[in-house]
Amino acid sequence: MPSGSDKQWTFLKNVAALIHWAERRGYKLTGGDLYRDSRCEYGSKSSLHRQRLAIDLNLFVNGEYQETGDYHWEMGKVWESWPNCKWGGRFQDSNHYEWSDAEWQDEPLGAREEYV
Repeated sequence: MPSGSDKQWTFLKNVAALIHWAERRGYKLTGGDLYRDSRCEYGSKSSLHRQRLAIDLNLFVNGEYQETGDYHWEMGKVWESWPNCKWGGRFQDSNHYEWSDAEWQDEPLGAREEYV
């Protein structure tokens, strides 16, 4: 099993790849939460942000912020095509991308309409 820092390194390389993928399509991303300190008053105590294994990416298309919708679904499909990557659209958090230890991997991302 990889160490915590190995998971963080792989996770960040995947984030970089997703950012490049988005940029090639003309999307712009800004960073939201990556690390969430234990003193932070919002979010779950068990959040993967606290382990540096989740990030929130704010998506802009043609200058417009995208809270949900087709663009996030498209990015989620790409993200989940990589090992251990889980998209937050599965739990109504479209801008959330995380590392998962894989039990869910056998559940393919459903039709776009389920998430947008």
